Amino acid sequence: MRIPKQNYDDIERIIELDFVRATEAAALNSLPWLGRGEKEKADAAACDAIRGMFDLMNICGEVVIGEGIKDEAPGIFKGEQLGMWLPGAPQFDIALDPIDGTTNISKGMPNSITCIAAASPEPGVKVALRDIPSFYMMKLAYGPEVIRSMKRSGIETLKLESPIEETLITVAKALNKRVQDVVVMMLDRPRHKEIVAEIRRVGASLRMIGDGDIAAAMAPSYPESGIDLYVGIGGAPEAVLAAAGIKCLGGDLQCMMWPRDEKERQKLVAEGHGNDLGRVFFADDLANGRNIIFAATGISDSALLRGVKAQGPNAITHSVLMRAKSKTVRFIRAWHDLQNKTIRLRSDNREHRI
Repeated sequence: MRIPKQNYDDIERIIELDFVRATEAAALNSLPWLGRGEKEKADAAACDAIRGMFDLMNICGEVVIGEGIKDEAPGIFKGEQLGMWLPGAPQFDIALDPIDGTTNISKGMPNSITCIAAASPEPGVKVALRDIPSFYMMKLAYGPEVIRSMKRSGIETLKLESPIEETLITVAKALNKRVQDVVVMMLDRPRHKEIVAEIRRVGASLRMIGDGDIAAAMAPSYPESGIDLYVGIGGAPEAVLAAAGIKCLGGDLQCMMWPRDEKERQKLVAEGHGNDLGRVFFADDLANGRNIIFAATGISDSALLRGVKAQGPNAITHSVLMRAKSKTVRFIRAWHDLQNKTIRLRSDNREHRI
């Protein structure tokens, strides 16, 4: 007698480790390009490995946020189908960045990771992972301890629009620190000149990074990172991926679309996004619902994850796997025997030794 098919309402619990396998494969396959000055080839290697792993997964996955079009890179694009797409397979919306920090990996610098966020259907949730139409967003990210302390003090929330001095004073009070002991992370960009000057005037500690703001935005929500606040202007797709991870960690993220010039502003208005130009999006607006998985693997060391370490015939990867529903955060340190380890690549549908 055949057992009837059962509807499992917590499917991400079963499939979640396969997402880590995909990020591990991307990190391992892109590692040979670390420091070689070929960021497009590193990105292509990561994409090939991710697609190859998804070809083995019994899901119907659709990319709702990709990275190739934005960067004009050999990326995984919005609308692309990932997974085996067999009848009855569970559905997932997928947001990913095969390499966040492509410039970093090309220069052999820290702060590059590969990450995937996925959301299965959920009653009452129309859009789990929001595709923001602007190229950049202004961001403010902070951890769960700041949220808890503000609630105890009767403060509703930080405000993205507030002067940075006011924000730093509020965070310092929440964390029971002096302002000069508050550590702020941000991208090293000319557009941040005024914010940098103000942070230094107030006296807070500043940590500048060259690239890779997904891990950086998540860092304040990770208690061992040493980062209290993330501020600045970065990519919109990266904001959504960071929001998925931050939500699992219990922190929050505030973002606002930041048009690069008047031409982009007018384009957003013409496309019907005018009302959202002044809107502040929180993490739950960008990554909505509870059926969200976030997985990432470090390529080079970051505030969130250590990078891949080669030790003789072995490689060690450091990954994180999180679920919004349970707030479970797993840090996975995996040893890979390079004499036996293979990665399936989409380019030729074969298993390859590393």
